[in-house]
Amino acid sequence: MEVRFFKDQFSDVVHLYRDGKDQKYMQLPVYQERTVLMKEFIVDGPVSLKLKKVTSSNAGLWLSLLMEDFPVSPDLLKRVPLPSSFFFLTHLLFLQHGVANSEEVKVIGPGESILAIVGEEVEFPCHLSRYQDAEDMEIRWFRSQSSDVVHLYKGRQELFSTQMAQFQNRTKLVTENISVGSVILELRSIVPSDEGRYGCSFLSDDFSGEAIWELEVAGLGSDPQISLEGFKEGGIQMRCSSSGWYPKPKVQWRNHQGQCLPPESEVIIRDVKGLFSLETSVVTRGEAHSNMSCSIQNPLLIQKKEFVVHLADVFLPGTSPWKSAFLGTLVALPLLLALLTMLALYYLHKQQQSQEKLKKQTEKEQDWRRTEGQAEWRAAQQYAVDVTLDAATAHPSLEVSEDAKSVSSRPAAAIPAAGDPQRFTEQTCVLSRERFSTGRHYWEVHVGQRSRWFLGACLAAVQRSGPARLSPAGGYWVMGLWNSCEYFVLDPHRVALTLRVPPRRVGIFLDCEAGKLSFFNVSDGSHIFTFTDTFSGALCAYFRPRAHDGGERPNPLTICSLRARGTCVPEENDTDCLLQPYEPSDPALGLW
Repeated sequence: MEVRFFKDQFSDVVHLYRDGKDQKYMQLPVYQERTVLMKEFIVDGPVSLKLKKVTSSNAGLWLSLLMEDFPVSPDLLKRVPLPSSFFFLTHLLFLQHGVANSEEVKVIGPGESILAIVGEEVEFPCHLSRYQDAEDMEIRWFRSQSSDVVHLYKGRQELFSTQMAQFQNRTKLVTENISVGSVILELRSIVPSDEGRYGCSFLSDDFSGEAIWELEVAGLGSDPQISLEGFKEGGIQMRCSSSGWYPKPKVQWRNHQGQCLPPESEVIIRDVKGLFSLETSVVTRGEAHSNMSCSIQNPLLIQKKEFVVHLADVFLPGTSPWKSAFLGTLVALPLLLALLTMLALYYLHKQQQSQEKLKKQTEKEQDWRRTEGQAEWRAAQQYAVDVTLDAATAHPSLEVSEDAKSVSSRPAAAIPAAGDPQRFTEQTCVLSRERFSTGRHYWEVHVGQRSRWFLGACLAAVQRSGPARLSPAGGYWVMGLWNSCEYFVLDPHRVALTLRVPPRRVGIFLDCEAGKLSFFNVSDGSHIFTFTDTFSGALCAYFRPRAHDGGERPNPLTICSLRARGTCVPEENDTDCLLQPYEPSDPALGLW
């Protein structure tokens, strides 16, 4: 016979016995290596499942929350009339769900803020903190107040009569998981006016709740176009123009030495769509056989667009040894000037064509990688776990919230307690309570607009005192941000990372058996980087907010609430982890 133990629904397999053996490939990841099927008396019918390392997070169908084993015997069910058998199972389900019901149900949105790109689409996921059928609920997405309807689901159907005009024909509701209280609203064709406060609410006869977040919008404009305007004041006047930026961009001229040049003029205007266009000019002198560049930077994105042009000395009379002859020729032969101007324009046109071709090839490759990365990210999300911070490991300069979900820097550091082996004394970091030694695990961290942070995982047995090298050789697999725009990993040397959109939220996926730790940009669903290594012991999630960013209210690092498939429980004996010897720091890597 097939003997199946499951949680909440038939497909959520805790343990499966079929064809005379245990079928472990069907198990939920959170129960791997934690179940033992007792089969001593299986020939007579009775079997029992032992669930090891039980915690309150296993509340559900399990009577094992109250005792070690949960026996199920076909003979037991044979002796009980069928209706009574159903009563037994239903009563058990109700009894255990009563424990879960003691916790307040909340509506969980996408986080504190989301960054969307002009012209693309953004997702607004919302779900209930506990599995609950929401098909008969009213689910509403709104702007700053509930009457400003972005999308409305009510009476098991979508109602568009109350939808704001600016969102009509731009929203799509994904309800494939509504039976467990999870829905997603897709908003297409993002425009600058979409920026602002949003919320979602769930409403029924016995429940109401909502979640609020901010949507930031950024637009990466067109490639700069440079034109030669002619000779002026002993030099050449050049003009740079671009359009489609949001918010207001920053433009900079630079010479071949990288020095900033003051613009002769600069005009930035906003069009009817809310996008910014700019035009700026500069007069360059004495820059023979050199490059000039016009770069435009979006203040919200880490990307910039730049056009570089090479100037030959023949176009710069102020630097050419043939200046007198050249000017005399121009006076005598104006047609020569027209010809040279045409040649210059043709040369610029060929440069632009070459750069546009390269850009299209790069964008095509990036789109393919982004699609592949989004598929990996979606697959990783099914292994979501509940991660909490272990305040006992936190450096004295850090403050952990009461719910153990956020960490931030204190205004003034406290003196570390002497002889505390668990607490970090030099690294301003904190670890998770959970230990991961087997299976797959995924969690997300809201980083907001902090300019400096480190995230990832480390061996639970890393040294807590003294400096550390944040590389795999030291037992750390982390990603970092520095100076608001420098993303990197140490693998083992510093590897710079190029991100299309700066993440407001980072997803981390750990596959213990495969020896992989991956980072994802939740803002656009893209893959950032993957470490591949052999983990010599149990791992902890690693959080390092670094020091204050200088702002009055620096954002904390916050672990996001996800619909977890299960919760990893702490290892019973941390001493089983292999200690990692401390290696002297490599100056090439630097101490962090």
